Amino acid sequence: MQVAALVFADDGDIPNNTLPLLVYSGVFDAGAGDMAAAFEALFSANGWGDGWRNGIYPFHHYHSNAHEVLGIAAGTATVRMGGEAGGTTLTVRAGDALLIPAGVGHKRLSDGSGLLVIGAYPPGPAVDLKRQGERDGPAIRARIAAVPLPAADPIGGRRGPMMEAWRG
Repeated sequence: MQVAALVFADDGDIPNNTLPLLVYSGVFDAGAGDMAAAFEALFSANGWGDGWRNGIYPFHHYHSNAHEVLGIAAGTATVRMGGEAGGTTLTVRAGDALLIPAGVGHKRLSDGSGLLVIGAYPPGPAVDLKRQGERDGPAIRARIAAVPLPAADPIGGRRGPMMEAWRG
């Protein structure tokens, strides 16, 4: 497994975060069986829950009160991370995962057939959904800054890459 860290500046519309987005390439090998169940079990074992199975919204959005992990259980997708201004475009494949800090914008640009994403969150309040262009920017940014760091990395647990990248 390889892990890359990407930081996106506040672009005035999408707040983003000073914490880096973590891209985990090859959490599971393609053809490793039921990757959806494997991601769900891995996230749960590391204290991440409130899970779901679906895709990635085709519009810029973020969460102001929670961090989010996305496990790509099947298919491929091209996603825009960090918003239009100053963001980056990534291609994710079955077996990859994205750890998205609160406030970091994300949007599906395209997907291959059969895309299945497993999402989860650390313990906390009901997760909100904010879109590009949200009003009340100062309150949203204050909420993002107040989101606590998770107790464990959703992929690697208490010794996972997030522990160093986010806690320094």
